[in-house]
Amino acid sequence: MNAEELKKRTKLFALGIMKLVGVLRNTVQGRTVGGQLVRSGTSVGSNYRATCRARSGAEFIAKIGVVLEEADESAFWLELIVEGELLEIELVEPLLNEANELIRIFASSRITASSRLGVQKAAPRK
Repeated sequence: MNAEELKKRTKLFALGIMKLVGVLRNTVQGRTVGGQLVRSGTSVGSNYRATCRARSGAEFIAKIGVVLEEADESAFWLELIVEGELLEIELVEPLLNEANELIRIFASSRITASSRLGVQKAAPRK
């Protein structure tokens, strides 16, 4: 998948998130989770676009890390919607599956970019 296809895919994800949030009930839970989800879900695409404009490999790695975090956060809020019974799983599952696929794509991109630059994760402190 090339960068342009991934830009389109992340935009479709953002649009799907916006539609899903639009059907959440107007309760404290719905507003709270919906607000968080719309922020993280739309950030995936906007931050990916910024990643595509990275000026260096190190900047790409840092920016793709932000995209990965936003996709993972979106998956969290989608899981809360299901587990908190705010919406039927059938409405949420396609977006949750897409969030998990995007997580895998961005994690793989970060690993590949890091290995090309010779960047290694720091070993955990003892």
